[in-house]
Amino acid sequence: MNFIDFSEIALKIKDLPLPGEESHYKMSPELRVQWLKSNRVEEMNTKKAGVMALFYPDMEQETRLLLILRKAYEGVHSNQIGFPGGKVEQADRDLLDTALRETHEEVGVVPTAVEVIKELSNVYIPPSNFMVTPFIGMYPEPKPFVLQETEVERLVEVYVKDFLDDANLIEEILTTSYAKNIRVPAYKLNGYTVWGATAMMLSEIRELLRQVL
Repeated sequence: MNFIDFSEIALKIKDLPLPGEESHYKMSPELRVQWLKSNRVEEMNTKKAGVMALFYPDMEQETRLLLILRKAYEGVHSNQIGFPGGKVEQADRDLLDTALRETHEEVGVVPTAVEVIKELSNVYIPPSNFMVTPFIGMYPEPKPFVLQETEVERLVEVYVKDFLDDANLIEEILTTSYAKNIRVPAYKLNGYTVWGATAMMLSEIRELLRQVL
């Protein structure tokens, strides 16, 4: 989809109500849904993080969505697909500031070059006890991305048309932090299986976009 057309239409989501947890549940294993429904996350003294779902034109003016493959390290999110972003630091003014700062650090996008469209529903990540707030941003005049070598293994630049294609909704048998060999809903994007919290956030974005496209 042409980026100019996409960005003009996507602005309409600003005034839409958020689909919220119901959209998240569509991309969650049943065990995780039951866990979320039976635990009081607000009482868990969660850590906070902000991430950015960044839409931008490629060289042919086709609309892309930026995901990243994280480096392998000793941690629960090692070598996983996610959005640029990270945890709150003391100097951050708010969660949007966190998302923009981390996006700058991880992929070199200057915060002032991003037009923030909407704040999305929080997603809780049990293994790391993080409450993550995603934002949708437009990056109309992209510069070459600069990867933070210690954090980012590679970029995963997804065509929006592929993201919206039902053919890329899959299920796989995976081992998660809370169960072994369970059936997990996921996206197959650029050859990668995208599941867990990132898939839950993508589900909400997808539902919002499908209301206006």
